[in-house]
Amino acid sequence: MKVKIHFSAATLAPLLIRSTLIAQMQHQTLDLALPTDNNALFSGGGPAFYQYIERNYKGVKSTPWEGGQYGFVRDPVETSAGMFYSRFHEGIDIRPLQRDARDEPLDEVRAIADGKVVHTNLIPGYSNYGKYIVIEHRWEGSSYYSLYGHLSSITVQPGDTVKRGQRIAVMGYTGAGLNQARAHLHLELNLMLSHRFEAWHNVFFKNDLNHNGIYNGLNLAGLDIARLYLASRKNPSLTVPEFLNDEETFYKVTLPKSRYFELPRLYPWMLTGGRNEKSSWEVSFARSGLPLRIEPSDKPVTQPVLSYIKKSSVDHSYLTRDEISGRGSNAHLTEYGKQLLRLLIYPD
Repeated sequence: MKVKIHFSAATLAPLLIRSTLIAQMQHQTLDLALPTDNNALFSGGGPAFYQYIERNYKGVKSTPWEGGQYGFVRDPVETSAGMFYSRFHEGIDIRPLQRDARDEPLDEVRAIADGKVVHTNLIPGYSNYGKYIVIEHRWEGSSYYSLYGHLSSITVQPGDTVKRGQRIAVMGYTGAGLNQARAHLHLELNLMLSHRFEAWHNVFFKNDLNHNGIYNGLNLAGLDIARLYLASRKNPSLTVPEFLNDEETFYKVTLPKSRYFELPRLYPWMLTGGRNEKSSWEVSFARSGLPLRIEPSDKPVTQPVLSYIKKSSVDHSYLTRDEISGRGSNAHLTEYGKQLLRLLIYPD
């Protein structure tokens, strides 16, 4: 009898240690590291940190470093209300510091935080990101996903556990629209929208092959990681929900109530108003399309419906990646916008 008790304790010990480690991982602070040796972000060096883009606007060629930032920073459009940038950049482009005699980038790419490698794309033509890595991080019980794109080589594989600052790749220029001169690391930090992405993609984008499963860029909603770096440096105890609490709500969409709606389970901090005993959900979004808050709604709907949008003097198609069109009371979700939002409740 004593032997059995001793054996059970020995068996339980590693399980208890593992549970403790998981609990610690879920409640760890962000403690983000920059992914390369380029730290000019912290000294205000915009052109020293961001890789420039090549722009040809009305016959005038330029190389603005601002296009390497997160946000609506590309494809200028001139309107009656002024100049707008209509193309959204989901992450940040970090320029190299080291090149060899052939001008090839040599910068080592490292994990920005402890996590688990969940995806590697080894075939450049399978994504605009070229060769890229996705790492899952657990903070405060929710999963967030860092993405490292345009790599020349990858030194990890799915299933690997990585530590903050661990080498995972070498910078490159794989992917669409890049050349050696513009070699850089594209870095994102994302929320995941749905684990049913592949089935949804097969229905709505059946002619567009998906080689990257649920780690396709369409299923990852990026936040402003450069601003997060700066904010967490000022406040080391900052959490992602606290950081996103300062994001402006640009529009809201009412969704039918669905048992497939994962966001409240994946990111419970978004939920306000408690359990939904009403007929629908209303989701608040940043201008980028990043979901910010979820609350119950009395409005009965059978498909995604725009319920609020910030007023603008220009057509919202320029401001929302063509997900919303029109202005004022005529603003509405485009068919493309409806398709993207159906992902949140697919297959309902």
